[in-house]
Amino acid sequence: MKSMTNRLLAPALLLLVAAPAFSQSIPERPEALKFPEFSFTAPLAKDFKSTLKAGPAVFLAEDRELPLVTVAVTLKGGTYLDPKGKEGLSSLVGYLLTKGGTKSRKARDLDEELAFLAANLNSSIDDDRGGVTINFMSKDMDTAFMLLREVLTEPAFEEEKLKLRKDQLLSDMKSRNDDSAAIEARERNVIAYGADFYLNRFTTKASIESLTREDLVAFHAKWFDPRNMMVAVSGDFAKADMLKRLEALFSKWPVKGELAPGVPKPSHKLVPGSYIVDKDVNQGRVTILLPGLDRNDPDVFAAAVMNQVLGGGGFTSRITNRVRSDEGLAYSAGSVLPQGAWYPQPMAAFFQSKVRTVAFASQIVLEEMKKMKDGEVTAEELKTVKTNLLETFPRRFATKQQIVGTFLDEEFTGRAKTDPLYYTNWRGNVEKVTTADVKRTAARLLAPDAVTLVVVGKKADILNPDPKHPVALASLTGGKLTEVPLRDPFTMLPMAPAPSAPPPPPTVSNPTPR
Repeated sequence: MKSMTNRLLAPALLLLVAAPAFSQSIPERPEALKFPEFSFTAPLAKDFKSTLKAGPAVFLAEDRELPLVTVAVTLKGGTYLDPKGKEGLSSLVGYLLTKGGTKSRKARDLDEELAFLAANLNSSIDDDRGGVTINFMSKDMDTAFMLLREVLTEPAFEEEKLKLRKDQLLSDMKSRNDDSAAIEARERNVIAYGADFYLNRFTTKASIESLTREDLVAFHAKWFDPRNMMVAVSGDFAKADMLKRLEALFSKWPVKGELAPGVPKPSHKLVPGSYIVDKDVNQGRVTILLPGLDRNDPDVFAAAVMNQVLGGGGFTSRITNRVRSDEGLAYSAGSVLPQGAWYPQPMAAFFQSKVRTVAFASQIVLEEMKKMKDGEVTAEELKTVKTNLLETFPRRFATKQQIVGTFLDEEFTGRAKTDPLYYTNWRGNVEKVTTADVKRTAARLLAPDAVTLVVVGKKADILNPDPKHPVALASLTGGKLTEVPLRDPFTMLPMAPAPSAPPPPPTVSNPTPR
């Protein structure tokens, strides 16, 4: 019993003895804490890249921590490849590629085999690219590559699965006007890029019904060519063995396809003004658009810092503090400044607010933009933003899968050729940004006469603001107000606005009898 007591008291005695030493080294206040200088060097693409004889560029990262392997095949080509009148074809191919069976396996059998292996196999085709990803145990490498080869080269697009998916898509169309967020996103794209741009060529009931299995087979044969593919592999493998497997995966391709064209660029320019979509909801959704930039712009780093100060930095940003914290007008408010890989994308500020305070909250956001344009960021703001950007930068390379995915994207979008040291120089480029750089970029981008407001909410209430804040929406954009009608969910053509309800009759009190 005595020995047990001694064992229990020993740690406490040790702490008491060490306490004076600890108290001398711990400062009295948190701000007095000293940390070693943060240092991080980005990996280099050349350390992960290989090129196959069959064509595709490959990025490999060995990671033996877990007995898992992830193979991600990226396809050049997206929804912009859909023929006119066949909108939805590429997305349907992407969905059914791994869910519609193969030449030698029914869809049900493929699902059962994947379940037995505890493997995940998924595919999709999005706006600017497609992808097929398989994740599996390293011991099942042979089977996994056999299944990947089958879905890439011999998808069956079973009629039963095709019909089921088409029925699902047609059913989903019924709810296209139910969600104000979806309405805002699609109309914002039309206003930003023009109705003729490929992003705004909507699927319709007619286009989905027109799609046949033969259409899917032809699309696959035309565009699924190794020359249109790149691969990222991470996990438990040996590099030399993996390269042999990838060579076999892409060799002796059964059909010679075509090289996919590049992503189209929009010719449409933003037309300043206020655009309102009448939707009977009590929360108005607002996006404030301004012409943006692409990632090759010389001001791209200064613009990133500016946006973090303005609205991209969460609770440290000006828009969030004014609209959310100070005025209590929105739960979420901020801004984004995309760095378009293919073409300039608009800068956007966003929030949701009660419909009768939409105009007032919009005015506040525009005021913050004007302050940013006419004034300067403080030294504290600049330090906070740059520190955040620099210290979160390594997260892009936190795992081997992220590393090869990042470098594949650089290769896919072309920056690996035009700026191969982009990530090597990234931290230095952020550190070089000055208050003068931010001021110059803000003056360039935050032009008040270029503002485009996109609003979704109950029109009658938005245009009849709270008397405490009588701001007219149209006054924020020089008096320009355009009503954007809802679209027919099956044709996506604008619908005639619903007739306004007649005003209620005046209330007449009963006269008092004499």
